[in-house]
Amino acid sequence: MTTPQPRTVADELRGAGLRVTAARVALLETVRSGDHLDVETIASGVRDRVGHISVQAVYEALHALTAAGLVRRIEPPGSPARFEGRVGDNHHHLVCRSCGAVADVDCAVGHAPCLSASDDRGFAIDEAEVIYWGLCPACSTAGTAAP
Repeated sequence: MTTPQPRTVADELRGAGLRVTAARVALLETVRSGDHLDVETIASGVRDRVGHISVQAVYEALHALTAAGLVRRIEPPGSPARFEGRVGDNHHHLVCRSCGAVADVDCAVGHAPCLSASDDRGFAIDEAEVIYWGLCPACSTAGTAAP
């Protein structure tokens, strides 16, 4: 009896109906190895892996990967779009008002979509997005330190 091989990034792309390219593989690996990355950071990570890629090509690939459910796009108000590899679990985010750091936070109570709308107005709700705002530990400590 053979042990099934773990799925590769290329397998995931094929399974999502996407063409496998070196840039898409590098992009997905970059997003998954990072932490809520912006487009410029992703582009830099892809360039480190495969050489030149335009920012427009990164945007196009991110759009395809997001539509396929392989990456998640988050857009905290006042911040650039960020991308993460954690998908499918309807987790939420903490955002620092000072430095812009973003961290994941699991749903604390309830079942997906984690929150129930007071009036769903006939919508079939399947996801809730919550952003908690505050100061990260570093900024909180810096703000309380004596001048």
